[in-house]
Amino acid sequence: MTDPEPIAVSPAPVDIPYGFARAHGVVIARGEGGAWLATLREDADPAVLIEVKRYLAQPLRVATASIADFDRLLSDHYAVDSSAAAMAGSLDGSDIDFTLPSAEDLLDSADDAPAIRLINAIIAEAVRQGVSDIHIEPYESGLVVRMRTDGVLREHLRMPPHVAPVVVSRIKVMARLDIAERRVPQDGRIGLTLAGKAVDVRVSTLPSRAGERVVMRILDKDAAGIDFDVLGLSGAADQILREALAEPNGIILVTGPTGSGKTTTLYAALKQLNDGQRNILTVEDPVEYAVDGVGQTQVNSKVGLDFAAGLRAILRQDPDVVMVGEIRDRETADIAVQASLTGHLVLSTVHTNDAVGAITRLKDLKVEPFLLASTLRAVLAQRLVRKLCDHCREPVQADNSVAAILGLDIGTVIWRPKGCEQCNGTGYKGRIGVFEAIKVDETVRRYIYNGGDEAMITRHAFLKSPTLASAARAMVAKGLTTAEEAIRIARREEIDA
Repeated sequence: MTDPEPIAVSPAPVDIPYGFARAHGVVIARGEGGAWLATLREDADPAVLIEVKRYLAQPLRVATASIADFDRLLSDHYAVDSSAAAMAGSLDGSDIDFTLPSAEDLLDSADDAPAIRLINAIIAEAVRQGVSDIHIEPYESGLVVRMRTDGVLREHLRMPPHVAPVVVSRIKVMARLDIAERRVPQDGRIGLTLAGKAVDVRVSTLPSRAGERVVMRILDKDAAGIDFDVLGLSGAADQILREALAEPNGIILVTGPTGSGKTTTLYAALKQLNDGQRNILTVEDPVEYAVDGVGQTQVNSKVGLDFAAGLRAILRQDPDVVMVGEIRDRETADIAVQASLTGHLVLSTVHTNDAVGAITRLKDLKVEPFLLASTLRAVLAQRLVRKLCDHCREPVQADNSVAAILGLDIGTVIWRPKGCEQCNGTGYKGRIGVFEAIKVDETVRRYIYNGGDEAMITRHAFLKSPTLASAARAMVAKGLTTAEEAIRIARREEIDA
């Protein structure tokens, strides 16, 4: 099954059409005193200014911009405004056209159907604001649109209840789902671009009491090429992971709850290994990012292609490195262990609270301790914390309670959020990973083989490397995040220990 063609999203009214601005490399805007300013892309034909001046019938000031700066300006200038609520008010379901547009760019559509413009505006605005998930939630009182930014859900829009079936049907059309089937969950995908930037939207529907709920996860394809330093990996955790990736075989595990960035970390690891000299194959559910040079297979339970079946198949494809989206059953765990024993480097994830818990989890899946001890190379546990906005963060002295929880001296300078235009008034901008890593050395192997408990492994493993709690404390001390964020993600790890 091939991915759908890119979908078009229409912009709010602007001074010149978006298609003209992109094709000819010119953006116009009101400058100081109301005069027009034309920004010309460095490789554009200056003759286009004659047509722009004729169109405006007013004098122009001219500036030039590099290609990268122009693309950024183009996307920002043609941003969808907050008129989605007004669009929603005009929707009655009688004038909706469910034909699928086929323009190449999100901003390049001139479709005037209210439902189409509404959904387009919501998606385009979410992409621009760095939203990770869009929640469309129907209730008897109305349809609520919430967006998750930096891990926090906020209500963005509230619409009348009669809008719900129209909006949900439009999204299902875009994702190539069955609009007549409302009784069972469905999953789909929308491929789109925003000002030339490729973005995938993963769509999930779920029947509920008041209608179908829809969650759209926005996957920025640029994240597929992320580096370790962007993740927040540093110090001992960075060294442990790099050394494990340099091994010719073995198992490397990344653990953490849903939404903690495990998949992004694995893609960063694949980027390190993807040097053109290795055959790298993955089996994922679903394939979140397309990576050149990596063979990626998506799980399809309808035809019996689960993680175990996919892993067995790709081991016959002469791989050097294998990535399994998740080890969730005994069969997958056994095949991963056998793959590492036969000379493959295996990367995967496990849902546990900390790094040591992954070892216990694999034992629970009936992996023999002697096999686990000989194949496991490293275990990484991670969480995501919100980063303080560099433009508006404020220094403050730690009070008694915060100092006691974080193990700091009373009066130590830490930072708190304030809020500004750069961070939309939240005080936070972006997220960064907090990591702990266990290197499986001879001592840890002996503990695993002899049935040592988690406490024994923990005491040895973190003699020279930080736990999640201590890594979070260090980030607070550096001013990267707040005490509240550190306490939130390290609560189970007893940050005050």
